[in-house]
Amino acid sequence: MLLELSIRDFAIIDETRIAFEPGMNALTGETGAGKSILIDALGAVLGERVGSDVVRTGAKGARIEATFDVTALSMRPEVGELFAELGVEPEDGLLILSRDVQANGRSAARVNGRAMTAGALGRIGQALVDIHGQSDHLSLLRPSEHLDLLDRFAGTLEARAEVGRIVAALREIRARIDDIRTHAREREQRADLLRFQSDEITAAQLVPREDEALAAERQVLANAERLALDAAAGLDLIVGDDSADDRALPALPALRKAIQYLSDIAGIDESAQPIAERLREAQFLLEDAAGDVRAYRDRIEADPARLAEIEDRLAELQRLKRKYGATIDEVIAFGERASEELAALTGNEADIESLQGREATLLDTLGNAAADLSACRQAAGERLARATEAAIAELNMGRARFAVRIEQVPDERGAPAAVADGPRQRFAFDATGIDRVEFMIASNAGEALKPLVRVASGGETARLMLALKSILSMADATPTLVFDEVDVGVGGRSGQVVGEKLWGLAAGHQVIVITHLPQIAAFAETHFRIGKTERGERVVSQVEPIEGAARVDELAAMLDGLPVTSAARANATAMLDRAERWKAERDGAGLAKRPA
Repeated sequence: MLLELSIRDFAIIDETRIAFEPGMNALTGETGAGKSILIDALGAVLGERVGSDVVRTGAKGARIEATFDVTALSMRPEVGELFAELGVEPEDGLLILSRDVQANGRSAARVNGRAMTAGALGRIGQALVDIHGQSDHLSLLRPSEHLDLLDRFAGTLEARAEVGRIVAALREIRARIDDIRTHAREREQRADLLRFQSDEITAAQLVPREDEALAAERQVLANAERLALDAAAGLDLIVGDDSADDRALPALPALRKAIQYLSDIAGIDESAQPIAERLREAQFLLEDAAGDVRAYRDRIEADPARLAEIEDRLAELQRLKRKYGATIDEVIAFGERASEELAALTGNEADIESLQGREATLLDTLGNAAADLSACRQAAGERLARATEAAIAELNMGRARFAVRIEQVPDERGAPAAVADGPRQRFAFDATGIDRVEFMIASNAGEALKPLVRVASGGETARLMLALKSILSMADATPTLVFDEVDVGVGGRSGQVVGEKLWGLAAGHQVIVITHLPQIAAFAETHFRIGKTERGERVVSQVEPIEGAARVDELAAMLDGLPVTSAARANATAMLDRAERWKAERDGAGLAKRPA
């Protein structure tokens, strides 16, 4: 609920602070005193668009601050989610919204001192306050609001949310189907390319690091003759011929002779024995090496055909690397990815069949859920119409008729449903279901029902909103309701009933009403008087709470003008007494539970 509204340098208000109370709050004053300016200021701090023209002449900027008690409100899941999304954290259950508007046109919004966009401020404001008046912000004049009002009255918000979840799933399926169909040509072109790439890489039968092995083999084959000659020469130097001259012995025969010499020495001098043993070990190693050299010599041979084959294979590998990757491993990986993407693309036809099956199932589910929801709305619409007609009759709107029109629009791609005992057919749908809801009214007997937005006058709209609010008050979760001049076009007789309705709304809400009728103001628990005075050769607006004799005088002036007469005071006192007796009867009968 709104605890306090502080305004500085806004229009003709230099500075004021209003402490609102639970229940019904009334603001009264002469025309032009600034009553509607208060509503404009409240709208500004709730995120409405404002310009620099609201800044009081000569001031650098205007500032509006509103303090709300959101202890109970923040317990609602949707409000808690909103606060979490926007990073809003109430402090001791309080939320302080502020809006600064500079004379240069700049503005700044804050919540508990944290900077916010005006849009974010507006989202928070919608959860806190509902303002009703004759301007274009009157929600009743927006057909888009009628469905919400009906669903709140019918208690079908959860069923509607379930329909919304089905619709979201269905839209996702349809989007995937449309994407597959819309991009079929591009996908086929892509599939052809992938198929070529995958086949080319697969046909190459690549082996990791194959190019390195082939390059090494090519190096050997290209130098086969030289390698064979060098190996033979090396073998001769190691093995040679045992019959050769001792002065030019190869390594192995020379080593054998050296071993013989050292063995002879060891026979005489045992200290030479280790030297002889090491030479024998060297002999064994050299004989092994000689065997390896001989095998290498015998293996090496020129093979022009194999060399040509290797050259061709290396050229093929180089071409693949230029196209698909710097290494053979990268080329292989590219081929695997191409194959996977190709499989995904070529599976789309099967995907479409599967998706179409799911689409059909979801459409049937949606049709059944939407039909059940529509039936609940139809029944609730009839109840709401009867209750509203009774309420507007109490508000002296004559024999006005009210109806809730619920229609469906045929659509070949819509959800199959049977509504109002009609045949099963396909209807257009959105996240709210298949229904299009609009409030209809006939202001006078004998007239045809027409859309509310095109028929109702300002006064009728205000009273109709009041009638609906009195019916929907239990379902309306907005804690603070503001009515700006709800009494337009209402006489004294109807004013009594309007006051009763407003007081009834205050059983579950904080109600703030700007009124010209004393019959309405008399029902308020808290009364503020708005007046204007001249200060320093300029007009300023002031707001003050009134009670007791001051309140009697205000109601008397509203009844009979100024100066206030004793007869007017007596009438005002009688009016207050009558309102208090009526409220006491309702409280005593348990018909209204007053807010704490």
